[in-house]
Amino acid sequence: MLHHRFDGPEDAPVVVLSNSLGTTLEMWDRQVPALSDRFRVLRYDARGHGRSPVPEGPYSMADLGGDVVDLLDRLEIERASFCGISIGGMVGLWLGINAPERIDRLVLCCTAAQVLSAADWKERADTVRADGVVALADATIDRWFSPEFREAEPALVESIRETLVDTDAEGYASCAEAIGGHDVRERLGSIGAPTLVITAADDPSIPPEHGRLIASRVPEAQLNALSHGRHLCNIEHPEEFNRALQGHLRV
Repeated sequence: MLHHRFDGPEDAPVVVLSNSLGTTLEMWDRQVPALSDRFRVLRYDARGHGRSPVPEGPYSMADLGGDVVDLLDRLEIERASFCGISIGGMVGLWLGINAPERIDRLVLCCTAAQVLSAADWKERADTVRADGVVALADATIDRWFSPEFREAEPALVESIRETLVDTDAEGYASCAEAIGGHDVRERLGSIGAPTLVITAADDPSIPPEHGRLIASRVPEAQLNALSHGRHLCNIEHPEEFNRALQGHLRV
């Protein structure tokens, strides 16, 4: 079973938070205080990350989404809201399409229905298998956070970089290959859960046009376009991010 933790009242509605590639459930530390007064917050480490198992690859998005369904089953949670960022948002899309009976509300952050090519992701996976995640670390941190944030909070950024570097190489590579096989552009119209899409204006990893495409195709989806911030905008701009998140989950 995936490593996970709960915060908030045991009898409150459940909201699941899903991490990005190369991070752990701690990436949501700045969201938990804003949610745990009214929600039972369930965070988990995706397979291949943190303290979760690292099964032999390759992985698919169906594997990652199936892990969430299995976790909900084991914890006896029939339905939950779901918020994911980057690959976590892709898992959210899979759940909204393939397990709609388990999802109340969706929040999809800095994510895409399809991004780059399978060959691009295979190249990244090969690099990590050969040289470790450290080979990508500096470029990744640059995409995740603005120079201003890196200067303002160096200790936090360094701790996140350490988590990235410590990610199991096979776990990272196999998740990267799952992203390479992810393309749900033609299935977005089948999502029925109330959906919020959050984009960050300066995100070089998954630029805002990817979020706009999702919002345009998911029925009645709402788009919240942050005017600043890079890929991990939930960490860099938590107050603005949390307002959007709370507003959607509490409707």
